[in-house]
Amino acid sequence: MTYFGFLLRFLVIPIIVFLAIAWWDNKNNKSAYGFQNGRAVWIAILVHVILAVVYTTPWDNYLVATGVWYYNPALVTGIIFGYVPIEEYTFFILETILAGLWWWFLARRISDPKEIFQSSKTARIISAGILFFVWVIFTTLFFSDNQPITYLSITLFWALPAIFPQLLYGADILWHHRKLVLLTILVPGIYLSLMDIFALTNTTWAISPEQTTGILFFGILPLEEVVFFFITNILVAFGMTLLLSNIGRQRFNDWKSKHYKGLP
Repeated sequence: MTYFGFLLRFLVIPIIVFLAIAWWDNKNNKSAYGFQNGRAVWIAILVHVILAVVYTTPWDNYLVATGVWYYNPALVTGIIFGYVPIEEYTFFILETILAGLWWWFLARRISDPKEIFQSSKTARIISAGILFFVWVIFTTLFFSDNQPITYLSITLFWALPAIFPQLLYGADILWHHRKLVLLTILVPGIYLSLMDIFALTNTTWAISPEQTTGILFFGILPLEEVVFFFITNILVAFGMTLLLSNIGRQRFNDWKSKHYKGLP
């Protein structure tokens, strides 16, 4: 299976389906509960696409350059930017679009939480502090040059700093919308992990066994790949929720009125 063949089957087709659903929902004036709608959603998805490409490019180039992840040259076009084939950059974009559209699909169908929102700076600080502690551990492991932990540690070293400000800004908002957030993460995380088995089986890409923990699902899917898919969907789920929630918008406006002083 070529890399573009994989993208067409498992990402482009679902995106087309969710675009059609979004069009139908727009036509029927179906709104997301407790969130901004319409143009704001498309802008939020575009922002996440740009951030995904910019933030993921150095990390992915490092993986390919050091042999943690490699691709079958016979199954890609041969167009390379840095160390990475163009198909991989396309993957960043398509995965983010799919995750954003899935979030919108759910947001229009999950009712606004019945409980009254409880703002909590303590919850935000504690959750961000725990995440920072985890990041320090995996950063230490990454720089310890322990090969079997390389893929896992570099992934968490790269991804957790982007989640840190999300928790510090709105862990309480994310908890308030926890049903939406959980489903936004869980379904694409599982789906893409399972689709990864097809790519690995067809040698579209491969993962270095020397630089992974050796923990495999179904005898072929490395733990690290599952972590990657879940953590990238966490970034999109958190980002879309915080950017578009009415509570998050009000928090930003309040912070702005204070000239961005202190914790929002």
